Amino acid sequence: MDANTHTGRIPLVDVRPVVDRGRRPAKAVAGETFRITATLFGEGHDCVGANVVLCDPAGSPGPWTPMRELTPGSDHWGAEVTPSKAGHWSYRVEAWSDPVTAWRRAAEIKIPAGMDTGLVLEEGAELYERAAAQVPEGADRDAVAAAANALRDESRSPEARLAGALTARADAALAQHPLRERLTRSEPLPLLVERERALYGSWYEFFPRSENGRPGSDPSVPAVHGTFRTAAERLPAIAAMGFDVVYLPPIHPIGSTFRKGPNNTLSAGPGDVGVPWAIGSPEGGHDAVHPDLGTIDDFDAFVRRAGREGLEVALDFALQCSPDHPWVHKHPEWFHHRPDGTIAYAENPPKKYQDIYPIAFDKDMPGLVAETVRVLRYWMDHGVRIFRVDNPHTKPVVFWEQVLADINGTDPDVIFLAEAFTRPAMMRTLAAVGFQQSYTYFTWRNTKQELTEYLTELSGETASYMRPNFFVNTPDILHEFLQRGDRPAFELRAVLAATLSPTWGIYSGFELCENTPLRAGSEEYMDSEKYQLRPRDWESAERNGHSIAPLVRALNAVRRRSPALRQLRDLHFHHADKDAVIAFSKSAVDARGSNTVVVVVNLDPHHTQEATVSLDMPRLGLDWHESVPVRDELTGETYHWGRANYVRL
Repeated sequence: MDANTHTGRIPLVDVRPVVDRGRRPAKAVAGETFRITATLFGEGHDCVGANVVLCDPAGSPGPWTPMRELTPGSDHWGAEVTPSKAGHWSYRVEAWSDPVTAWRRAAEIKIPAGMDTGLVLEEGAELYERAAAQVPEGADRDAVAAAANALRDESRSPEARLAGALTARADAALAQHPLRERLTRSEPLPLLVERERALYGSWYEFFPRSENGRPGSDPSVPAVHGTFRTAAERLPAIAAMGFDVVYLPPIHPIGSTFRKGPNNTLSAGPGDVGVPWAIGSPEGGHDAVHPDLGTIDDFDAFVRRAGREGLEVALDFALQCSPDHPWVHKHPEWFHHRPDGTIAYAENPPKKYQDIYPIAFDKDMPGLVAETVRVLRYWMDHGVRIFRVDNPHTKPVVFWEQVLADINGTDPDVIFLAEAFTRPAMMRTLAAVGFQQSYTYFTWRNTKQELTEYLTELSGETASYMRPNFFVNTPDILHEFLQRGDRPAFELRAVLAATLSPTWGIYSGFELCENTPLRAGSEEYMDSEKYQLRPRDWESAERNGHSIAPLVRALNAVRRRSPALRQLRDLHFHHADKDAVIAFSKSAVDARGSNTVVVVVNLDPHHTQEATVSLDMPRLGLDWHESVPVRDELTGETYHWGRANYVRL
């Protein structure tokens, strides 16, 4: 029998969320509210009730949460639960026959009609007596007992006796402590609760080697290789934009064999710095830092400076090697050799990576697992608790399952982001086996229909185990929408990413609206930072209004003060009568109260758009006729909105 199906005295089936039939845990973060659902029903005219029981990491069951039928007559029940701390939890659903509710429904029909009055009242009195016996002391047990006495009070009319039983106090007591018969329990299902950063955060990616403290406005002046020390001077500005995570591409020694030159040319000059993902040289491999960046002590100082600015450091982990990596000679069994004895370089047709050797796993997977864990733990010892994993979909899933289980088994706060732009089944499986976050297809979803369909998918069933990270651009991806849309395209994509997903990110240069492609039809940047240094004059750009950093700063500020934007699962799209205008809302409840954010975006970077936005008022917790004040979080203006609202964007 599947773990999420249990046909007992009360049929109880389709308990969700469930991952891999209960063999893997559903996921949440501490303080996150999410819904548990099940299908359950009684027989004939029986009334049923249900609840959810959460068990904490110590195995102690908490107070159970009542479930409600989500749509009357659907037999589909649900309840919102909120695990309080990180750890390995479990949950189960309990269903039961509710004889008190069944009796009340019958009595409210029979007593006014004078049908079997005495028998009905006595049956009710017996039920209320049984119910009172199981209500704890101090929980209005006396109100339930009083209801039983009222039903037997022959000095009053049958209608008065019934009314004397149906009191608010008795109802409240039985809502918390119902009389449960034919109790049926589902099998317990696992729930992994992680720290909040696994779900929520704002990421900023930059290359330390381009941060040398010198502006890059004069192309005739050769760029100077930055260091961890000079790159640390960029951290206050990143923190001021409201980012939580600063993500660094590989910081390791770079190979010289087949080193790439500017714009991916095959012949590098003596001053060309190479691709950071071509890891390894005589100076070391994955557990070394590039000597031009500094020493491991300099890296430690960078991490400490980031911490003082309120930033976590995420490090790229790319399991591949340059031809000069020490592994090539020490562990030839970790590479695929062709019949002529050469090692096959990496390819992603039509792209070729002659400077990179991929890893082959079949001859010594245990050795590769052990070395990968060792390398990761080395960087963990130097303050790194977040890793962005390059191309995990090109490695065996079972490999990652073992690596992540080893790391998170002792260090559950360590977060892994899967850079897997690949088939949906692989992306979902990587999430199921342990990756806390995943890149997505957001970059390629630009129309209203595309965004609506994709976000409905991401915020639905998969949200229980796959958390999206919406990067608006990467060193590899400059989408045509940004190339042709100029600054408005950058602005609207930032708004979408920052509000649709609890985790979003930008690669440096996005705030400057850099959008020149290598060639027409290419998503590669001209003069890509992957192949050369790209110093930028940040201060001058913002001073002259050439930067959208103020918008990024405002978006991150809104995210921090809006619990609704820190969650994924409660996302609802509202109707707008123009295809170029999209409207959606997010809602959340926390200790401070309820929070609802409505977002309306013009998806057309070239033209002003006017539209009527029709809000689904009940989804916002409002009646259809209500009008409420709404505050524009970017301008500070306040409007009064109701069911239909005119916008001009």
